[in-house]
Amino acid sequence: MPTASSLPESSLFIPKIVSKPLRSGHGIKIGIFAGIHGDEEAGTLAVQDLIRWAAEQPEARHDYELHFYPVCNPTGLALGTRHSHSGLDLNREFWFGSTEPEIVYLESELRREKYDGIISLHSDDTSDGCYGFVSGALLSEHLLEPALQAASDYLPRNEQHIIDGFLASRGIIKEGYLGILSAPPEQRPHALEIVFETPALAPMDAQVKATVAAVKRILVEYRELQAYAANL
Repeated sequence: MPTASSLPESSLFIPKIVSKPLRSGHGIKIGIFAGIHGDEEAGTLAVQDLIRWAAEQPEARHDYELHFYPVCNPTGLALGTRHSHSGLDLNREFWFGSTEPEIVYLESELRREKYDGIISLHSDDTSDGCYGFVSGALLSEHLLEPALQAASDYLPRNEQHIIDGFLASRGIIKEGYLGILSAPPEQRPHALEIVFETPALAPMDAQVKATVAAVKRILVEYRELQAYAANL
């Protein structure tokens, strides 16, 4: 049964919805984050769809403990801006000693939960297709590829060799920005980390469907890789 928690500060509310595995204590723990940029609505809407899916089809995610954070920048969402009310890009503030309340809260969550995997959802208004960043465990790249395939039922893949200023191979980028939402630097083993991006100028419905399809595919593929590794 999903449960929820929030940021304690009275002026901010960061919702957190948790879907527990069918067998208590036997779940792969994945954090799914959206809305760190307040003007990127597709990820937030996709997480809402995923929360409904997790509640209505528990057998589909029976071996996962899914933690959903649909709105990580509530003031930016209210203002319709990329930045928070303080004028900062929150996705450049992680693990640098930031005192921004959203960052303090989210860093405490990331440290406490020690996620096996982190999926961050974004939209890019300079891209004409879906793409993503991978880091952490080597499995990340092998999960993003099928996720992009699944998303291509709704939106094309960005095939450019340079995306967002980084070298890319068929929509997969192995570099990234400093200060993004990620696992604590000291966490070992390091979490699987994937950032999934939709083209922000595409129809919203297509962005949401592409994102939901990508996340579901990541979960399916990760489960299969975990089962394969256990049998080695």
